[in-house]
Order: sequence, then C-alpha cells, then structure tokens
Amino acid sequence: MRVESCLVQIGNRKDVATGAVSYPVYYAATYGHPALGQSTGFDYARLANPTRKVLEEAIAELEGGDGGFACASGMAAIQTVAALFSSGDHVVLSHDLYGGTYRLFEQVLARVGVTASYVDASSVDAVLQALRPNTKALFIETPTNPLLQVADIAALAKVARDHGLLLIVDNTLMSPYLQRPLELGADIVIHSATKYLGGHNDVLAGLIVTKGQELTERVAYLHNAISAVLGPQDAWLLMRGMKTLAVRLDRQQENASRIARFLADHPLVEAVYFPDLPDHPGRAVHFRQAKGPGALLSFRVVDPALVEPVLRHVRLITFAESLGGVESLITYPAVQTHAEIPEAMRRAVGVDEKLLRLSVGIENVDDLIADLAQALERAAEEVG
Repeated sequence: MRVESCLVQIGNRKDVATGAVSYPVYYAATYGHPALGQSTGFDYARLANPTRKVLEEAIAELEGGDGGFACASGMAAIQTVAALFSSGDHVVLSHDLYGGTYRLFEQVLARVGVTASYVDASSVDAVLQALRPNTKALFIETPTNPLLQVADIAALAKVARDHGLLLIVDNTLMSPYLQRPLELGADIVIHSATKYLGGHNDVLAGLIVTKGQELTERVAYLHNAISAVLGPQDAWLLMRGMKTLAVRLDRQQENASRIARFLADHPLVEAVYFPDLPDHPGRAVHFRQAKGPGALLSFRVVDPALVEPVLRHVRLITFAESLGGVESLITYPAVQTHAEIPEAMRRAVGVDEKLLRLSVGIENVDDLIADLAQALERAAEEVG
C-alpha cells in the first residue's frame, strides 16, 4: 500500500478480540504470566505496552525500518540514540540544528566524553574534513531547522559506509510521508513526533526507527535500559494524529508555498528560506529525495526593530514555539528555539536578530496571508 493508506489504517485490524477500528488504550503496567517460563509478550509496561507496540510497528513500516521505538519526547529519542556512543567518541552534526540537540551534545554528552563538530552538512567536503579517527556517526537534519538547508542523504550515506559510521537523520520536518531516509542509506531515523506526526499540538512524543538486526537489537536494549518510553494514552493520541498526516501536510505545503511567494515579494522581507522557492540553493537535492517541500519556512525582515511588533500584531497566527500542528505558529529562533546555541555560531549560520520562523497550518491561506500583511504593515508604521 502507499503511505497514505498505511497511515489511515494504523491500528485497524490489530485488536482481534473486538475488531476495534481504533486500537484500544491499554493502561496496564503489569501483565500476568500464563505459566512459569511463559509470557504473552507483555510483562511490564516499561518493556512493552500493547498500544505502544502498535505505534512502534506502524512507524517502522512507514519508514521502511526493522524496529520502531516510541519515546517520551523527541529529545528522549535523541538521548536514547546518543547512548550508542561512549567516552572518546566523536559525532559530526549539521551546524544549523535544533537548539535542544545542541544543548544535549554540548552540556550533557560532552561531560561524559562524547565530542561533537558542527558543519554545513549540505557540503560533503565539509563533512569529510570534519571526520576524525574517533568519529562514530553523522547526525543530520534535512531540511534543517530553521534555515531549511538541505543535505544529500544518499551522498552522506556513502560517506558513512566508506568510513564505518552511522548515519542518523532527524526526519521531523518531512515525516515518512515526504521523505524516507532509510531507503537512501541512513541507519537511524529520529522524529520529534510532537510535530507533524502528532499534528495537533496536544501530545509530546519521540520516535526512533532503525535499519539492520544488530543495530535494532542495540537500540531496543537502550530503549529498555533508559526507559524514557511513551505512555499508552500519548501513543494512542499520536496514532490518531498520524492517520490524517497526509491530508494535513498536503494542505500545509500548499499554504506554505503560497505564503513563501508572498513573503519573497514583500518589501519588508529581505530573504525567505523554503525549499520550494526557485532560488533555494538545496532545491534540486531536496526534490530528489523528498516528494514535497514541507510546511516550515523562515524569513528575514529588513530591520530587527520590525520583529517585536510583527509578533505582537499577528492575530490568526499564534506567537508560540513548536511546529507542525494544524494551527499556524510563528517564533523568533534567536531567543527561543535556538537560544542555547552560542551567538557567534548562530550568526555564522544565519540565525540572527532579523529571522522569524513560520510553521504553516491548515487555515485558509488567504486569511494567513492577510494576517501577515497587516502585521507587517502595522509594524512598519510603528517603526517609521
């Protein structure tokens, strides 16, 4: 089946006892044994829960992986994967990345001897130059958050294979509906499932998908040992959200493409970052590995003084962190999502005091454009 059908059918025909189309929520933390030495496959909820298992099987199928693991948050998923590394190991990461990922590597993993380098992952040469004898993995976002830089997954997969490295791809912005990194040679895919997969700003979750039996077994061990697992109610909410992922993203992408073009022509906007724009530097690579541009865009206004009044004057769009939900959200990365990244590094990448990030929802696109237009106009009047 195509991805759209797989998404809608998540959980259906899984509850053989009742035939429930929506898979039930199993709140049980403990499960009885049929006899000594026997198990139903469920012993204790930290190891496995029926509702969580259906979700994990679904994301593994959608990404084309061998194992799926549901975690309490996107950062819990990254921490679980990061436990593959030991003191003395080195990891190469995208230099434009979520601030929470940077914080984990610099403030937590560095204390236990795991070092990191941050490079422009859209340049294979830059990645190669960053490799060290103790490098164990490449960790990339593509497109990146918030500047939508694009890395060539297949090319980096070859680099990883040639040097005996893991390729880990944060696929949050695309989801398996638009991009399937494991099919391009990646070893591990991570999602902040709070975002597009959940889609309604009402569930906190993270997902991991692995390729290969040995790696899957290693991550399964860590998932159990660390135990930042997803609860059954959140697993059910996430499955419910995933059923409508395709229709939501189709609408969100359509809206985002129109808004990107509106902003690109606006006199108060000096740059727009969105893979669907003709002048986006990673456009060709992106559409070779993804079937849509996604629904996140960033734009830089001409004057930093415009930022505060724009955020204050939006009415339909909500000034809030996060992304991927049906409601449109706007945020200021320099002081919110990417505040943990040192200013010099942020500025070098392009996350400066003029950059705004817009997560486009499913509202009427003309209403969204009108809201941005009036907010920019009122901001210009205030700034003079």
